[in-house]
Amino acid sequence: SSCIVLADLHGDGENKLVVGDLGTGSSNMKLKVYRGTGLMSENTLLDLPTGLVSFLMDQHEPRTPAIAVASGPYIYVYKNLRPYFKFTLPPLEVNALEQDVWNQAREDMIDPLSLKEMLDSIRDKADVPLSVRSLRFLMLDPQDMEAFVNLYKEQPIRRQTVITCISTLKKNMADEDAVSCLVIGTESKDVYILDPEAFTVLTKVSLNSPAPTQMDVTGQFDVEFRITVACRNGNIYVLRRESPKPKYCIELSSHPVGLVRIGKNVVVGCAQETLQGFTQKGKKLWTVCLPAPVTTMSVMDLPTRGFQAVLVGLANSEVHLYRDKNLISTIKTPDIVTSICFGRYGREDGTLIMTTKGGGLIVKILKRTAVFDDRDSAPGPPLAQSIRLNVPKKTKLYVDQTMRERENSVAMHRAFQMDLSRLRLAAARAYVKALESSLTPMSSSLSEPLRMNAVVQGLGPSFKLTLNIQNTAVCRPVMNLAISFLYDESLYSMKTAFFKIPLLVPGLNYPIDTFVECLSDKGISDIIKVFVLREGKSAPLLTAHINMPVSEGLALN
Repeated sequence: SSCIVLADLHGDGENKLVVGDLGTGSSNMKLKVYRGTGLMSENTLLDLPTGLVSFLMDQHEPRTPAIAVASGPYIYVYKNLRPYFKFTLPPLEVNALEQDVWNQAREDMIDPLSLKEMLDSIRDKADVPLSVRSLRFLMLDPQDMEAFVNLYKEQPIRRQTVITCISTLKKNMADEDAVSCLVIGTESKDVYILDPEAFTVLTKVSLNSPAPTQMDVTGQFDVEFRITVACRNGNIYVLRRESPKPKYCIELSSHPVGLVRIGKNVVVGCAQETLQGFTQKGKKLWTVCLPAPVTTMSVMDLPTRGFQAVLVGLANSEVHLYRDKNLISTIKTPDIVTSICFGRYGREDGTLIMTTKGGGLIVKILKRTAVFDDRDSAPGPPLAQSIRLNVPKKTKLYVDQTMRERENSVAMHRAFQMDLSRLRLAAARAYVKALESSLTPMSSSLSEPLRMNAVVQGLGPSFKLTLNIQNTAVCRPVMNLAISFLYDESLYSMKTAFFKIPLLVPGLNYPIDTFVECLSDKGISDIIKVFVLREGKSAPLLTAHINMPVSEGLALN
């Protein structure tokens, strides 16, 4: 949505659609102007556009806006759809050590291999990044280095940044046809405000964060303004007039995909399929879960009705209209929407313009009789759930208990710590006793590390009992083991209550099956104990207690 804007280019009251066409990404970039659904004109762009805005540069008549296209380190200004001015970002500071190394290379005091080693060392330690020339040199093969040095050593070193986002800020009046300044965010973590006539830098603010990606601007430069900037580290910063550093910071749980301002609140679309609302001081107001990832966002502003909402394009080919956290309307589209713009198009005030992933252009006109209901159309809990409960006042009993806890806080804490220590001691003793008597389904012996679990199958009176035994050693097999069962002979019977286990290879699971017959018809059950024994030892290696189910077969009879 940063490369699409509506503007009255000829001052005749009829707005046109201006689009920065990305082309193939490396060629065929154009600045196109549409009237209705037909192409009116197009200009070739020299580089990939990162954003475009329309703004009034001066008070001269006729009041026709200019188009500013941000591309690389340049801003191309078009007046009456013709090239008017080209602004270049100020160059960045060059690393002094890098400059000195290239001077030595120019005087033939060092060879290309030594130059590479020195630039590598500077890149790892210096605070100021290397220039593009040095970075390209470090990527070359050794046989191409000498030719590169001979070609560029006589030229001065420049370090240039690029524009990542662009917007406009009213200069001294809030009128719709007031003169506006350009606000740009750069890859070098800086935000510039440019004079609309002389194109000089009025203000520069440095962000102590990664480069800004999206921007929303409100206010007037000469009075008071706020610049809301979303950066690559997932944080949102709020800049204010005469403040050298960001005033507020909003930390998000995922990266922002869209950023718009509604009144005094900021609405952010996040990569984790959520829409979040914040105050301009960074306090979170609400969160809405979306059915698909966000592709683009824009503001729907109808001043004649006093209506403001957020348009959210989703990856499931839908456009949702939200007012606060309430879903007002849903628009189905034939393809995924990549950019949204709402405003006056032609002579219609309420026009929604969408471009799709496949290159389509969709234009929808809002009905003059349209009514927007504040009721949330999304399924979920009712609105009454968000109303705060009327919590009763504190009772005398509550106040007395609070006073008692304050007065006896030390004794209560000591009693709690004593009980907690006793609980830990009892648990430790029970654990040691279980290990010493092999009452656990996992062996504590390092020479026979075993694991066992049991599965009971059947409804009764016959049950199939499966024991899964595994040797958890790394490379040592276990042999000479046996299994014994202990049970109530008046309730159950087994054909074999004792049998030997074959050699256990490490890492393999050995299922051992046996059958249990239930002898009782009273619908009761008991525990069967399983012991894994080692020949020559009286204590078992493992013990498992199997809770047998009630025999449903006998109960039905």
